[in-house]
Amino acid sequence: MFPVKLLPMSSVHTQKRSLAAKVEREKLVMAVLPELAVQIIDHARQHGRITMGDMIKLTGASRNTLKEYFRRLLEQGHLVKHGTGKGTWYALP
Repeated sequence: MFPVKLLPMSSVHTQKRSLAAKVEREKLVMAVLPELAVQIIDHARQHGRITMGDMIKLTGASRNTLKEYFRRLLEQGHLVKHGTGKGTWYALP
């Protein structure tokens, strides 16, 4: 058996409050975003990365519509762009 180091209860409570605050902030952000933007972020969260092609297949939205959504999500800091051209992919910051 490996020894287990327990955190003091105050540390656990602090972490719990911090996580709860983070979850509430995330709910607020997601509530004001359009559904397509939420789908993009959710897919990036679930898969670690996302491409334009992934979202075209997943949503059926046009490339131009998705370009605009990706651009806005990048500007707002919800996504980070990696690569250029056909090799471009996006991830959460």
